[in-house]
Amino acid sequence: MYLRGRMSSFLYFLFPVLGGYTLTSVYLLKNPHILHRKKRTAFYSTHISHRGGCGERIEGTMEAFTNAAEQGTQMLEMDCHMTRDGHVVVSHDLNLLRQTGLNVNTSELDLKDLPLYKERLEVTFYTGRCSSGADRKFALLEDVFRKFPEMPVSVEIKENNKALIGKVSDLVRSYNREEITNWASVDSGIMKECRRTNGSMPYSFSMNRGVLLLLLFYTGLLPFVPLGESLLQFYLPRVINRTFIPKIGILKNTWVVSLLEKVTMRKSLFKHLAARGIQVHLFVCNKDEDIKAAFEVGATGVMSDYPALLSSYLYRNRSQD
Repeated sequence: MYLRGRMSSFLYFLFPVLGGYTLTSVYLLKNPHILHRKKRTAFYSTHISHRGGCGERIEGTMEAFTNAAEQGTQMLEMDCHMTRDGHVVVSHDLNLLRQTGLNVNTSELDLKDLPLYKERLEVTFYTGRCSSGADRKFALLEDVFRKFPEMPVSVEIKENNKALIGKVSDLVRSYNREEITNWASVDSGIMKECRRTNGSMPYSFSMNRGVLLLLLFYTGLLPFVPLGESLLQFYLPRVINRTFIPKIGILKNTWVVSLLEKVTMRKSLFKHLAARGIQVHLFVCNKDEDIKAAFEVGATGVMSDYPALLSSYLYRNRSQD
């Protein structure tokens, strides 16, 4: 009887506490301005071109970036690596086999020895589709900065190379674009090195930080926790196994993809982030139906391989979006 009484007393206090916590968390989720000052980034991008719009021109070339800009893109997304002689080139892969047919790493070649892209290059996020173009040269990051001085750029770093990170930072500083160039990396260790090298640049969630974000959201703690990131860039799960066939075996399972969508595509989460000034970019949307789904779930921006397609969608749906 004594233990039962103690348990009853415990529950008597526990339920009101949990109820109060839940109500406070829900209220602050919808009203984050009470605890957090809204971020004011120097850019707000609804239209983002993945790999420079690699469905319409060969990825990572100046021709692709120029075409994307002409189609009205508001941000260029790209990956960078460094050549043996210290030049930062735009390239999604470190190894050039997929892009050029030559099985060699970018870091093993001088700039002058880089091969050309293939004449026709498969679009990774639209299986069966290929791009082509007159320009098949790897672009220098410096050339992108020079030609598009006011265009926001998201630079993803895939290798923990301090020299590469330092070179990117130096270029960002020399072209006075720290406010409009975003650090991106799925690896939290790489992201820490990027931020240590240049903490003035905005940055995206890494994979680990993204998982933590979800844990904070589902436990109700998110409204109470400060966030340093300015961008959340994440898959739109519905494209997996439709336009994008992943190499990771577990993602080929439809149940896993369905669960991933249910867990991550939460409109209340995205609305909360947007209210805190954190932009939500979903990728890679290469069909009208996917662009629509991304915006409906709360994305503030969409990343596409087809800048003309995305511009057309935004023009036709400007009143809704």
